[in-house]
Amino acid sequence: MSSSRMDMKTITRQMFRTCNKLFSRKTPNDERDVVEAHPSNIETAAHMENIQHLPSLARPPSVEAVRERNHHGGGWLLSGIICVNILILGCALVSGSAFNSVAITAVHRQIFLIILLLLTIIWMLFYTIFTFRKDEAGLYKDSHAGPVWLRAGLVLFGLLSLIMDIFKIANYVGYLHCDSAVKVAFPVVQAVFLFVQTYFLWIHAKDCVQLHKNFTRCGLTLTLSTNLVLWMAAVTEESVHQTEIFENITGSMYRASYGYDKCKCSHSACDTFKEAFYYLYPFNIEYSLFASAMAYVMWKNVGRVVDHAHHVKFRPKDVCLGPVAGLLLVVAGLATFIVYEVGVLQEEQKKRNKALLIHFIMNVVIVSLMSVSTVVGCAIYRLDQREHVSEKNPTRSLDVGLLVGASMGQFIISYFTIVAVVATGAKGYLNGLNLAWAILTVVQLGLQNYFIIEGLHREPFHVMQEAALHTNAHAVQDHMEMSVVTESNKPRNFLASNLSWKRRVLKEVCAFLLLANIILWIMPAFGARPQFDHSIETKFYKFTMWAAIVNIGLPFGIFYRMHSVASLFEVYLIA
Repeated sequence: MSSSRMDMKTITRQMFRTCNKLFSRKTPNDERDVVEAHPSNIETAAHMENIQHLPSLARPPSVEAVRERNHHGGGWLLSGIICVNILILGCALVSGSAFNSVAITAVHRQIFLIILLLLTIIWMLFYTIFTFRKDEAGLYKDSHAGPVWLRAGLVLFGLLSLIMDIFKIANYVGYLHCDSAVKVAFPVVQAVFLFVQTYFLWIHAKDCVQLHKNFTRCGLTLTLSTNLVLWMAAVTEESVHQTEIFENITGSMYRASYGYDKCKCSHSACDTFKEAFYYLYPFNIEYSLFASAMAYVMWKNVGRVVDHAHHVKFRPKDVCLGPVAGLLLVVAGLATFIVYEVGVLQEEQKKRNKALLIHFIMNVVIVSLMSVSTVVGCAIYRLDQREHVSEKNPTRSLDVGLLVGASMGQFIISYFTIVAVVATGAKGYLNGLNLAWAILTVVQLGLQNYFIIEGLHREPFHVMQEAALHTNAHAVQDHMEMSVVTESNKPRNFLASNLSWKRRVLKEVCAFLLLANIILWIMPAFGARPQFDHSIETKFYKFTMWAAIVNIGLPFGIFYRMHSVASLFEVYLIA
């Protein structure tokens, strides 16, 4: 009887244990841990509880590849309002000084620019001396922002812009006896601004500022708007000067600023300095745009938290055919450009037409070769298995926006040319070549935009290679009895053989397109204006309308070619 009672108790205990396991979902080890709670375990749990309640400053925030903080406050709105107001006021003053030399002169515009330059210099010095010295200000860096090649280009254009300012000072000094001293003060202040801003952007282009965020946003929009106003002033002055050369227009900003009728230069070198600094205007224009883009990226990165990313090295030995073909194209383009510049200045119409013929043929050949090579690159993308990058990147978004926006200028000129030539019947070989150039330019722009945007959004090859090698590492561990060296080398060699030809073709295409865009930037930036030398569009639209179209669209077209060079270099590195 007693044995049966013991069996019943044992069975009952087992049933209760089973029910407890089912409802509590705890393992026997968990039960043992709960019952046998050692004092050290209790202390450890208490420590873990305390650690979880520590302030967030005690440990760095956990971030993924790229993550932005929530932006609170009115800093974004205030900085945007400052930028818009400065740009609108600057645009009004620049336009007024260009076309109205009585009410608003170049002196008024330069006084406004001097104020902007001084305010921007003061803010950049404050940021460098005070804000950035704090430890918490520069905790994070955006590895995609301000690459070394972009900063090197900024330094080069800044140096040439500094030389331009020196020439301006030397030229304006000759008019001090009869003209305003502001015209000497402006290039002096601009030279100081160039030095300070170039140093500032070289050091701080990658910063993701975490201190004085609202004030920093306002300072960066001030820097952005100042550079854009300088760009507008330089583009307007250079465009009016080029229009004046071809159509002999009087009353331009250039003549108003010098006062040819009343004020004479006191030394004989004025004409030399005047011609010299106008040849340096394209570099100053590009400098302002480079600085504007870098300031915008810094503005987007204020308060942003990023992880360190992989760095890609530039290896020129990977390509051969693309650079060689591109260099030949650049040399041929320079030769024909010189012939064109000399020929269009001739009084005889036949010589002018011959110069235009050479220029049109060269441009048709360039855009045709670029279109073919871009189609090859797009075909490689179709065979490529790389995934698209999904992370948010202000630098890449800005590159795409500028690329598409700047291309609109060349699209406008090309389509207006197509309409004018077709409407007039496209008679003669010059009209036929002009029409072919315009159509091929539209095709080339569309293909190149697709190629660059697609390349910027593809995962870099080295990231895909590391992922593949990491995956294959597990398979190697499952076969430890085999040679570790042999097995670990197989995935690397197999992957390299699979990707080498795709990478090689993409790099060749990028190198060729990069050099081709350089020659297409050089020709219009240094004075090629077939839009005015060939009179079909001027007769169709009348000079006033056509000059407005060219002077608005061409600066964007020039910037598009330089920006394409930068974007293609980025695609080259990704490939």
